[in-house]
Amino acid sequence: MDNTKLLIEEANRCLLCKKPNCRKNCPIDTPIPEIISLYKDGEIVKAGEILFNNNPLSVVCSMVCIHEDQCKGNCVRGIKGEPIRFHDIEHEISEKYLNETSFKNIEKNKDRVAVIGGGPAGITVAFILANRGYNVTIFEAHDRIGGVLRYGIPEYRLPKRLVDTLEERLVEVGVKIRPNTLIGPVITLDKLLEDSYKAVFIGTGVWNPKTLDVKGETLGNVHFAIDYLKSPKTYRLGEKVAVIGAGNVAMDAARTAKRNGADVTILYRKSFNEMPASKQEIEETKKDGVEFKIFRAPIEVTEEGVKLAPTENITDENGKIRTKIIEGKEEFFECDSVIVAVSQNPKTNIVSNTTKLDTNRWGCIVTDENGTTTKKGTFACGDVVTGAKTVVEAVRDAKKVAETIDEYCKNN
Repeated sequence: MDNTKLLIEEANRCLLCKKPNCRKNCPIDTPIPEIISLYKDGEIVKAGEILFNNNPLSVVCSMVCIHEDQCKGNCVRGIKGEPIRFHDIEHEISEKYLNETSFKNIEKNKDRVAVIGGGPAGITVAFILANRGYNVTIFEAHDRIGGVLRYGIPEYRLPKRLVDTLEERLVEVGVKIRPNTLIGPVITLDKLLEDSYKAVFIGTGVWNPKTLDVKGETLGNVHFAIDYLKSPKTYRLGEKVAVIGAGNVAMDAARTAKRNGADVTILYRKSFNEMPASKQEIEETKKDGVEFKIFRAPIEVTEEGVKLAPTENITDENGKIRTKIIEGKEEFFECDSVIVAVSQNPKTNIVSNTTKLDTNRWGCIVTDENGTTTKKGTFACGDVVTGAKTVVEAVRDAKKVAETIDEYCKNN
Protein backbone atom coordinates (compact mmCIF):
# COMPACT_ATOMS: atom_id res chain seq x y z
CA MET A 1 0.00 0.00 0.00
CA ASP A 2 1.41 3.42 -0.97
CA ASN A 3 1.93 6.20 1.54
CA THR A 4 -1.10 8.25 0.44
CA LYS A 5 -3.47 5.31 0.97
CA LEU A 6 -1.97 4.71 4.38
CA LEU A 7 -2.49 8.36 5.29
CA ILE A 8 -6.08 8.30 4.03
CA GLU A 9 -6.71 5.32 6.32
CA GLU A 10 -5.12 7.30 9.14
CA ALA A 11 -7.33 10.32 8.35
CA ASN A 12 -10.43 8.09 8.36
CA ARG A 13 -9.59 7.06 11.95
CA CYS A 14 -9.87 10.67 13.11
CA LEU A 15 -13.02 11.37 15.15
CA LEU A 16 -13.08 15.03 14.01
CA CYS A 17 -13.70 16.13 17.60
CA LYS A 18 -15.77 19.28 18.07
CA LYS A 19 -13.45 20.36 20.87
CA PRO A 20 -10.16 18.91 19.60
CA ASN A 21 -7.45 18.46 22.21
CA CYS A 22 -4.94 18.13 19.37
CA ARG A 23 -5.60 21.71 18.25
CA LYS A 24 -5.81 22.99 21.83
CA ASN A 25 -2.32 21.66 22.52
CA CYS A 26 -0.74 22.90 19.29
CA PRO A 27 1.36 26.00 20.10
CA ILE A 28 0.32 27.61 16.82
CA ASP A 29 -3.38 26.58 16.89
CA THR A 30 -3.36 24.44 13.73
CA PRO A 31 -6.99 23.69 12.71
CA ILE A 32 -6.37 19.94 12.65
CA PRO A 33 -9.92 18.54 12.16
CA GLU A 34 -10.54 21.01 9.32
CA ILE A 35 -7.30 19.98 7.60
CA ILE A 36 -8.09 16.27 7.97
CA SER A 37 -11.57 16.80 6.51
CA LEU A 38 -10.13 18.63 3.50
CA TYR A 39 -7.50 15.92 3.06
CA LYS A 40 -10.17 13.20 3.03
CA ASP A 41 -12.10 15.19 0.41
CA GLY A 42 -9.00 15.51 -1.79
CA GLU A 43 -8.77 19.29 -1.35
CA ILE A 44 -5.00 19.25 -0.90
CA VAL A 45 -4.31 22.74 -2.25
CA LYS A 46 -6.89 24.36 0.03
CA ALA A 47 -5.58 22.40 3.01
CA GLY A 48 -2.02 23.40 2.13
CA GLU A 49 -2.95 27.06 1.85
CA ILE A 50 -4.62 27.04 5.27
CA LEU A 51 -1.63 25.31 6.83
CA PHE A 52 0.84 27.72 5.21
CA ASN A 53 -1.11 30.86 6.13
CA ASN A 54 -1.34 29.65 9.72
CA ASN A 55 2.28 28.50 9.82
CA PRO A 56 4.70 29.27 6.96
CA LEU A 57 6.98 26.56 8.39
CA SER A 58 4.27 23.91 8.52
CA VAL A 59 6.37 21.53 6.42
CA VAL A 60 9.23 21.87 8.92
CA CYS A 61 7.10 21.60 12.05
CA SER A 62 5.53 18.41 10.72
CA MET A 63 8.99 16.86 11.06
CA VAL A 64 10.65 18.53 14.06
CA CYS A 65 7.86 19.38 16.52
CA ILE A 66 7.65 17.40 19.75
CA HIS A 67 4.44 15.72 18.60
CA GLU A 68 4.09 13.49 21.67
CA ASP A 69 3.66 16.64 23.79
CA GLN A 70 1.33 18.38 21.35
CA CYS A 71 -1.12 17.05 18.73
CA LYS A 72 -0.25 13.35 18.84
CA GLY A 73 0.14 13.21 22.61
CA ASN A 74 -3.29 14.73 23.21
CA CYS A 75 -5.33 12.79 20.65
CA VAL A 76 -8.45 11.11 22.09
CA ARG A 77 -7.69 8.04 20.00
CA GLY A 78 -4.49 7.63 21.99
CA ILE A 79 -6.33 6.95 25.27
CA LYS A 80 -7.19 3.36 24.35
CA GLY A 81 -5.15 2.86 21.20
CA GLU A 82 -2.89 4.52 18.68
CA PRO A 83 -3.20 8.34 18.33
CA ILE A 84 -3.71 9.89 14.90
CA ARG A 85 -0.39 10.67 13.19
CA PHE A 86 -1.54 14.08 12.00
CA HIS A 87 2.03 15.29 11.52
CA ASP A 88 2.51 12.75 8.70
CA ILE A 89 -0.64 14.02 6.98
CA GLU A 90 0.48 17.61 7.53
CA HIS A 91 3.86 16.83 6.00
CA GLU A 92 2.41 15.36 2.81
CA ILE A 93 0.02 18.29 2.35
CA SER A 94 2.58 20.99 3.16
CA GLU A 95 5.38 19.59 1.00
CA LYS A 96 3.04 19.16 -1.96
CA TYR A 97 1.75 22.73 -1.51
CA LEU A 98 5.26 24.21 -1.31
CA ASN A 99 6.51 22.27 -4.33
CA GLU A 100 3.52 22.69 -6.63
CA THR A 101 1.93 26.07 -5.83
CA SER A 102 3.07 29.30 -7.48
CA PHE A 103 3.46 32.07 -4.94
CA LYS A 104 2.41 35.59 -6.02
CA ASN A 105 4.74 38.56 -5.74
CA ILE A 106 2.30 41.34 -4.91
CA GLU A 107 3.22 44.99 -5.50
CA LYS A 108 5.65 46.26 -2.86
CA ASN A 109 3.98 49.60 -2.12
CA LYS A 110 4.64 49.74 1.62
CA ASP A 111 7.65 50.51 3.80
CA ARG A 112 11.07 48.90 3.70
CA VAL A 113 11.69 46.36 6.49
CA ALA A 114 15.01 44.73 7.41
CA VAL A 115 14.99 41.19 8.78
CA ILE A 116 18.25 40.29 10.52
CA GLY A 117 18.63 36.52 10.59
CA GLY A 118 17.06 34.03 8.22
CA GLY A 119 16.06 31.43 10.81
CA PRO A 120 12.51 30.27 11.68
CA ALA A 121 11.40 33.65 13.11
CA GLY A 122 12.98 35.69 10.32
CA ILE A 123 11.52 33.50 7.56
CA THR A 124 8.05 33.78 9.12
CA VAL A 125 8.19 37.57 9.48
CA ALA A 126 9.53 37.93 5.93
CA PHE A 127 6.73 35.84 4.39
CA ILE A 128 3.97 37.65 6.27
CA LEU A 129 5.20 41.19 5.60
CA ALA A 130 6.16 40.55 1.94
CA ASN A 131 2.66 39.18 1.33
CA ARG A 132 1.26 42.43 2.73
CA GLY A 133 3.25 44.59 0.34
CA TYR A 134 6.30 45.43 2.44
CA ASN A 135 9.72 45.64 0.80
CA VAL A 136 11.62 43.05 2.86
CA THR A 137 15.35 42.31 2.89
CA ILE A 138 16.80 39.42 4.90
CA PHE A 139 20.37 39.93 6.14
CA GLU A 140 21.92 36.49 6.71
CA ALA A 141 25.32 35.95 8.34
CA HIS A 142 25.76 32.54 6.68
CA ASP A 143 25.89 31.75 2.97
CA ARG A 144 22.33 30.36 2.99
CA ILE A 145 19.26 31.20 5.06
CA GLY A 146 17.65 28.71 7.41
CA GLY A 147 19.44 29.35 10.69
CA VAL A 148 18.97 26.39 13.00
CA LEU A 149 16.91 24.63 10.29
CA ARG A 150 19.96 24.43 8.05
CA TYR A 151 22.88 24.59 10.47
CA GLY A 152 21.52 23.06 13.66
CA ILE A 153 19.11 20.24 12.75
CA PRO A 154 20.74 17.19 11.12
CA GLU A 155 19.84 16.12 7.59
CA TYR A 156 18.24 12.87 8.77
CA ARG A 157 15.71 14.87 10.80
CA LEU A 158 15.15 17.72 8.34
CA PRO A 159 16.27 17.43 4.71
CA LYS A 160 17.98 20.63 3.53
CA ARG A 161 15.99 20.52 0.27
CA LEU A 162 12.92 21.67 2.26
CA VAL A 163 14.83 24.72 3.52
CA ASP A 164 16.01 25.36 -0.06
CA THR A 165 12.37 25.33 -1.22
CA LEU A 166 11.36 27.83 1.47
CA GLU A 167 14.21 30.09 0.31
CA GLU A 168 13.00 29.84 -3.30
CA ARG A 169 9.47 30.76 -2.24
CA LEU A 170 10.71 33.79 -0.30
CA VAL A 171 12.44 35.05 -3.43
CA GLU A 172 9.28 34.28 -5.39
CA VAL A 173 7.20 36.58 -3.16
CA GLY A 174 9.76 39.38 -3.61
CA VAL A 175 11.98 39.07 -0.53
CA LYS A 176 15.58 40.15 -1.13
CA ILE A 177 18.34 38.16 0.57
CA ARG A 178 21.83 39.40 1.44
CA PRO A 179 23.91 36.34 2.39
CA ASN A 180 27.24 36.44 4.25
CA THR A 181 26.22 39.76 5.82
CA LEU A 182 26.83 40.08 9.54
CA ILE A 183 24.94 43.01 10.99
CA GLY A 184 26.82 44.87 13.72
CA PRO A 185 30.52 45.44 13.03
CA VAL A 186 30.27 46.95 9.50
CA ILE A 187 26.59 47.46 8.70
CA THR A 188 25.15 48.61 11.99
CA LEU A 189 21.57 48.58 13.19
CA ASP A 190 21.62 52.39 13.21
CA LYS A 191 22.78 52.43 9.58
CA LEU A 192 19.78 50.30 8.56
CA LEU A 193 17.40 52.75 10.24
CA GLU A 194 19.22 55.67 8.58
CA ASP A 195 18.93 53.96 5.17
CA SER A 196 15.14 54.29 5.12
CA TYR A 197 14.24 50.96 6.68
CA LYS A 198 11.12 51.87 8.62
CA ALA A 199 11.46 48.83 10.90
CA VAL A 200 14.12 46.28 11.76
CA PHE A 201 13.37 42.77 12.99
CA ILE A 202 16.05 40.83 14.90
CA GLY A 203 15.82 37.05 14.81
CA THR A 204 19.44 36.02 15.09
CA GLY A 205 19.00 32.99 17.35
CA VAL A 206 21.52 31.69 19.87
CA TRP A 207 24.90 30.72 18.40
CA ASN A 208 27.32 31.27 21.27
CA PRO A 209 27.79 27.92 23.03
CA LYS A 210 27.76 27.81 26.81
CA THR A 211 30.84 26.29 28.37
CA LEU A 212 31.26 23.68 31.09
CA ASP A 213 33.63 26.02 32.92
CA VAL A 214 36.06 23.18 33.69
CA LYS A 215 39.78 22.79 33.02
CA GLY A 216 40.76 21.56 29.55
CA GLU A 217 37.85 22.96 27.55
CA THR A 218 40.17 24.72 25.07
CA LEU A 219 42.04 21.54 24.10
CA GLY A 220 42.14 20.42 20.47
CA ASN A 221 39.90 17.40 21.00
CA VAL A 222 37.01 19.45 22.43
CA HIS A 223 34.22 20.80 20.22
CA PHE A 224 30.91 22.58 20.80
CA ALA A 225 27.79 20.81 19.52
CA ILE A 226 26.30 23.91 17.86
CA ASP A 227 29.50 24.28 15.82
CA TYR A 228 29.83 20.56 15.07
CA LEU A 229 26.29 20.33 13.69
CA LYS A 230 26.99 23.08 11.13
CA SER A 231 29.40 20.83 9.19
CA PRO A 232 29.93 17.41 10.81
CA LYS A 233 31.95 16.01 7.90
CA THR A 234 34.77 18.49 8.52
CA TYR A 235 35.47 17.12 12.03
CA ARG A 236 37.94 14.32 12.78
CA LEU A 237 36.48 12.97 16.00
CA GLY A 238 38.25 9.63 16.16
CA GLU A 239 36.72 6.32 17.13
CA LYS A 240 35.32 7.11 20.58
CA VAL A 241 33.33 10.26 21.36
CA ALA A 242 31.81 11.67 24.56
CA VAL A 243 28.89 14.09 24.35
CA ILE A 244 28.32 16.14 27.49
CA GLY A 245 24.73 17.31 27.93
CA ALA A 246 21.27 15.81 27.41
CA GLY A 247 19.13 18.31 25.51
CA ASN A 248 17.88 17.86 21.95
CA VAL A 249 21.09 19.43 20.59
CA ALA A 250 23.14 16.87 22.52
CA MET A 251 21.02 14.06 21.07
CA ASP A 252 21.43 15.46 17.55
CA ALA A 253 25.20 15.72 17.97
CA ALA A 254 25.45 12.20 19.41
CA ARG A 255 23.32 10.62 16.69
CA THR A 256 25.22 12.50 13.98
CA ALA A 257 28.60 11.36 15.32
CA LYS A 258 27.27 7.80 15.58
CA ARG A 259 26.03 7.90 11.99
CA ASN A 260 29.49 9.09 10.94
CA GLY A 261 31.07 5.98 12.41
CA ALA A 262 32.02 6.87 15.99
CA ASP A 263 31.34 4.95 19.19
CA VAL A 264 29.35 7.58 21.15
CA THR A 265 28.46 7.94 24.83
CA ILE A 266 26.36 10.71 26.37
CA LEU A 267 27.54 11.85 29.80
CA TYR A 268 24.90 13.51 31.99
CA ARG A 269 24.98 14.65 35.61
CA LYS A 270 21.33 13.82 36.37
CA SER A 271 18.83 11.02 35.62
CA PHE A 272 16.95 10.12 32.44
CA ASN A 273 13.79 11.71 33.90
CA GLU A 274 15.56 15.06 34.19
CA MET A 275 16.96 15.18 30.66
CA PRO A 276 15.76 18.28 28.77
CA ALA A 277 15.54 16.35 25.48
CA SER A 278 12.16 15.04 24.38
CA LYS A 279 11.33 11.44 25.24
CA GLN A 280 11.14 10.63 21.54
CA GLU A 281 14.62 12.05 20.89
CA ILE A 282 16.07 10.06 23.80
CA GLU A 283 14.47 6.82 22.63
CA GLU A 284 15.64 7.34 19.03
CA THR A 285 19.15 8.10 20.29
CA LYS A 286 19.15 4.81 22.19
CA LYS A 287 17.92 2.97 19.09
CA ASP A 288 20.82 4.45 17.12
CA GLY A 289 23.19 2.68 19.51
CA VAL A 290 24.37 5.67 21.54
CA GLU A 291 25.37 4.73 25.10
CA PHE A 292 24.43 6.74 28.21
CA LYS A 293 26.30 7.27 31.48
CA ILE A 294 24.03 9.13 33.90
CA PHE A 295 24.81 10.71 37.28
CA ARG A 296 28.27 11.72 36.03
CA ALA A 297 29.54 15.32 36.19
CA PRO A 298 32.61 16.39 34.16
CA ILE A 299 35.29 18.01 36.32
CA GLU A 300 38.15 18.15 33.80
CA VAL A 301 38.79 17.41 30.14
CA THR A 302 42.13 15.99 29.00
CA GLU A 303 43.45 14.90 25.63
CA GLU A 304 42.79 11.30 26.66
CA GLY A 305 39.21 11.78 27.87
CA VAL A 306 37.04 13.22 30.65
CA LYS A 307 37.50 13.14 34.42
CA LEU A 308 34.09 12.49 35.97
CA ALA A 309 32.64 12.78 39.44
CA PRO A 310 29.64 10.61 40.35
CA THR A 311 26.56 12.52 41.46
CA GLU A 312 23.35 11.88 43.37
CA ASN A 313 20.02 13.60 43.76
CA ILE A 314 19.21 15.05 47.16
CA THR A 315 16.17 16.96 48.41
CA ASP A 316 16.96 20.34 49.98
CA GLU A 317 15.15 22.06 52.86
CA ASN A 318 12.67 23.60 50.38
CA GLY A 319 11.72 20.24 48.92
CA LYS A 320 13.60 20.82 45.67
CA ILE A 321 15.67 18.04 44.14
CA ARG A 322 19.28 19.06 43.61
CA THR A 323 22.27 17.22 42.18
CA LYS A 324 25.26 16.79 44.46
CA ILE A 325 28.76 15.57 43.58
CA ILE A 326 29.92 12.55 45.57
CA GLU A 327 33.43 13.43 46.71
CA GLY A 328 36.39 11.07 46.49
CA LYS A 329 35.01 8.67 43.88
CA GLU A 330 36.22 10.26 40.64
CA GLU A 331 36.56 8.11 37.54
CA PHE A 332 38.00 8.57 34.05
CA PHE A 333 36.14 8.15 30.77
CA GLU A 334 38.57 7.52 27.95
CA CYS A 335 37.69 8.97 24.53
CA ASP A 336 39.23 10.59 21.45
CA SER A 337 36.94 13.65 21.29
CA VAL A 338 34.51 15.53 23.50
CA ILE A 339 31.44 17.39 22.24
CA VAL A 340 30.01 19.95 24.68
CA ALA A 341 26.25 20.47 24.40
CA VAL A 342 25.03 22.49 27.40
CA SER A 343 22.88 25.15 25.68
CA GLN A 344 23.68 28.43 23.90
CA ASN A 345 23.45 32.19 24.33
CA PRO A 346 23.00 34.98 21.73
CA LYS A 347 26.00 36.57 20.07
CA THR A 348 26.67 40.25 20.80
CA ASN A 349 27.44 41.55 17.28
CA ILE A 350 24.37 43.78 17.13
CA VAL A 351 23.92 44.97 20.71
CA SER A 352 27.61 45.84 21.15
CA ASN A 353 27.49 48.12 18.08
CA THR A 354 24.39 50.14 18.86
CA THR A 355 22.69 52.00 21.71
CA LYS A 356 19.34 51.83 23.51
CA LEU A 357 18.89 48.12 22.77
CA ASP A 358 18.56 46.46 26.18
CA THR A 359 19.47 42.86 26.96
CA ASN A 360 19.02 40.73 30.05
CA ARG A 361 21.79 39.05 32.05
CA TRP A 362 21.94 36.14 29.59
CA GLY A 363 22.41 38.48 26.63
CA CYS A 364 18.87 37.97 25.30
CA ILE A 365 17.14 41.03 23.83
CA VAL A 366 14.48 42.55 26.07
CA THR A 367 11.05 43.04 24.46
CA ASP A 368 7.46 43.56 25.53
CA GLU A 369 4.81 40.88 24.90
CA ASN A 370 4.40 42.11 21.30
CA GLY A 371 8.08 41.94 20.37
CA THR A 372 8.87 45.65 20.68
CA THR A 373 12.42 46.29 21.91
CA THR A 374 13.73 49.29 23.84
CA LYS A 375 15.08 50.82 20.61
CA LYS A 376 12.62 52.72 18.41
CA GLY A 377 11.70 50.91 15.19
CA THR A 378 13.37 47.68 16.31
CA PHE A 379 11.58 44.41 17.07
CA ALA A 380 12.68 40.90 18.00
CA CYS A 381 11.52 37.41 18.90
CA GLY A 382 12.60 33.79 18.81
CA ASP A 383 15.62 32.33 20.59
CA VAL A 384 17.43 35.70 20.69
CA VAL A 385 14.67 36.83 23.09
CA THR A 386 13.64 33.65 24.90
CA GLY A 387 16.81 31.55 24.79
CA ALA A 388 16.78 28.19 22.98
CA LYS A 389 13.19 27.08 22.32
CA THR A 390 11.38 25.12 19.60
CA VAL A 391 10.78 26.02 15.96
CA VAL A 392 7.02 26.21 16.39
CA GLU A 393 7.37 28.61 19.34
CA ALA A 394 9.56 30.88 17.19
CA VAL A 395 6.94 30.86 14.42
CA ARG A 396 4.11 31.56 16.87
CA ASP A 397 5.93 34.57 18.31
CA ALA A 398 7.01 35.78 14.87
CA LYS A 399 3.39 35.92 13.70
CA LYS A 400 2.58 38.22 16.60
CA VAL A 401 5.64 40.42 15.97
CA ALA A 402 4.79 40.70 12.24
CA GLU A 403 1.45 42.20 13.31
CA THR A 404 3.28 44.60 15.64
CA ILE A 405 5.60 45.73 12.82
CA ASP A 406 2.66 46.19 10.47
CA GLU A 407 0.88 48.42 13.02
CA TYR A 408 4.06 50.36 13.73
CA CYS A 409 4.68 51.11 10.06
CA LYS A 410 1.10 52.21 9.52
CA ASN A 411 1.22 54.64 12.44
CA ASN A 412 4.72 56.13 12.15
